[in-house]
Amino acid sequence: MDSLDEVDDLVHEPNREFVESTNVYQFMEAYGVDSVDELRERSTDDLDWFWGELPEYLGLEFFEEFDQVRDETDGPQFTEWYPGAKLNVAHNTVDRHAEPGTGTRNHVACVWEGEDGEVRQQTYHDLHRQANRVANALDERGIGKGDTVGLYMPMVPEVQSILYGIFKAGAIAVPIFSGFGVDATATRIADSECSVVFTGDGFLRRGDRLTLKDTLDDAIEQAGHVEHTIVYDRLGIADSADETLTWTRRDEWWDEAVAEQPADFETRSMDASDPCMLLYSSGTTGQPKGIVHTHAGALVQPAKEIHFGFDQQPGDRFFWVSDIGWMMGPWTLIGNHAFAGTTVMYEGAPDHPEPDRFWDIIEEHGVTQFGISPTAIRALRKYGDEHVDDHDLSSLRVLGSTGEPWDPESWRWFYDHVGGGDTPIVNISGGTEVFGCFLMPMPTESLKPCTLGGPGLGMDIDIVDEDGRSVREDHERGYLVARSSNPAMTKSLWSGDERYLTEYWSRFEDVWNHGDWAQMDEDGFWFLHGRADDAINVAGRKVGPAEVEGALIDHDAVNQAAAVGVPDDTTGEAVVAYVILDDAFQPNDELREALREHVGDEHGKPFRPREVLFVDEFPKTQSGKIIRRAIEGAYTGEDVGDMSSIENPEALDALRDAR
Repeated sequence: MDSLDEVDDLVHEPNREFVESTNVYQFMEAYGVDSVDELRERSTDDLDWFWGELPEYLGLEFFEEFDQVRDETDGPQFTEWYPGAKLNVAHNTVDRHAEPGTGTRNHVACVWEGEDGEVRQQTYHDLHRQANRVANALDERGIGKGDTVGLYMPMVPEVQSILYGIFKAGAIAVPIFSGFGVDATATRIADSECSVVFTGDGFLRRGDRLTLKDTLDDAIEQAGHVEHTIVYDRLGIADSADETLTWTRRDEWWDEAVAEQPADFETRSMDASDPCMLLYSSGTTGQPKGIVHTHAGALVQPAKEIHFGFDQQPGDRFFWVSDIGWMMGPWTLIGNHAFAGTTVMYEGAPDHPEPDRFWDIIEEHGVTQFGISPTAIRALRKYGDEHVDDHDLSSLRVLGSTGEPWDPESWRWFYDHVGGGDTPIVNISGGTEVFGCFLMPMPTESLKPCTLGGPGLGMDIDIVDEDGRSVREDHERGYLVARSSNPAMTKSLWSGDERYLTEYWSRFEDVWNHGDWAQMDEDGFWFLHGRADDAINVAGRKVGPAEVEGALIDHDAVNQAAAVGVPDDTTGEAVVAYVILDDAFQPNDELREALREHVGDEHGKPFRPREVLFVDEFPKTQSGKIIRRAIEGAYTGEDVGDMSSIENPEALDALRDAR
């Protein structure tokens, strides 16, 4: 939006008692800092101080200490963080918590709920032994330092031990979204050259038994490289006489390959800059980008954010809706387990068997931090207030969100109905490339609807115009950039430096271009306006799809909206909008014209949608994000590449029929 008037009012103002109880307040007290703004400034003006103090302050353990905080000899593009240090993520997230006499050995590391209602708990002692067995299984198959290992797994507790077992062995974990189809999975296996992949026979989704291994088999046939597939039996197929899986010489059941391994393994000491994880970017056309994360960065960054931003306290239970194949999956595990915290994991759909599934999980398991995408909240809000209001959600202390811009109405619904009108929404934005957040409000701060607060601690970011000039203090919309690196910023790309430099460092000299539109208002609150590369250019005037969508959602009739730019003979591009109506409204030409005029009133006549089309659902990923390029392709008829991440492909047919 060009104007921030609709989010001008402060909605959340924490009381003094809460503020003084938080981790960020205790840190400020320890270092003589008077305000969060002062802390942000100090943490970015003196990066060496902040990132140098952080490991010891957070109680993270390095096998050998670093010689210096960072080495920028080769420029900010190739900063080496904590040179000389030796560590392992798995030692910090598992080993030290499972030692006898620590008091955390029998703490619950994970509470898992299957879609069928099954509940399992895993202690740190359990997790430690299982991760060691995974590491031994990898060692037996010749996997060691620098080798890549795939995780194409259902969301079961075993994903934790697989992730940490790979780290223990010194190998590189390659999480792959369980909702990907053959092509997307094959592309990632081919690029990373995994020789071992962990998978499952399948999982439950909306009451259906979906197979996973069959898709993986086809992907391996296409990609090659894989010599061993270790299959976890989620659906009970291994013991079923009625169901069978295609079996090859490379396949082994989990119970044979892992469960029988020794429960002891000496975690390998790794250089701070050694890769531990390869995360692939999603949602773009063409070859996905392999994002390389190191042991130091993948530990320190999420630990910082969980501790300060989400104020993790002993006894908390942290539930973020994500698959292990998305960044937020490993981020949640590592950030919480660094402090012997408890994560809550759910296997299935958010509205199965009823629309109150998440609210039931929060109440049943005493969730204290809950994170979800704005799109998922918009979908759940459509079912009505009663499904959330009937549950006791008083255990919640902090709410979280990420992935896309909010609209004020949905933000307020989340705040009022889920958070009870007194729980901060820590709305964060960063991405796979930085394994964390460029923007993150602290829980001690006042909030306006939809805001992302300000820069994350130790994140030296700015807003610049086309010429790279800072426009943050001018309160203009511009490009979100980083002027310095941080420990979790990708260590180049798996495919090499050339693409890495082109993608992130070529737009502005020695400045990281993140690709988002950002703006800071006159009160210092930061907001995002969607992807800069998604901008719709109407006769030389640009608008972000999120801005058009926000205007539409602001109308009483609209529950969800998606805007795309399409070719136009007169203006070059034109806006086309698809909307999902609230149940109280029916689609008709009068409403269609009213919505067009509403957008025109908000953003100017050039941005009135050329067409407004009514649909019942949008194509989404399993994590609830709308796939805008699929919508554009459905309208234009153009091939937009691999669409195998879509959970509901039938929505594409409905979009085409709506024209």
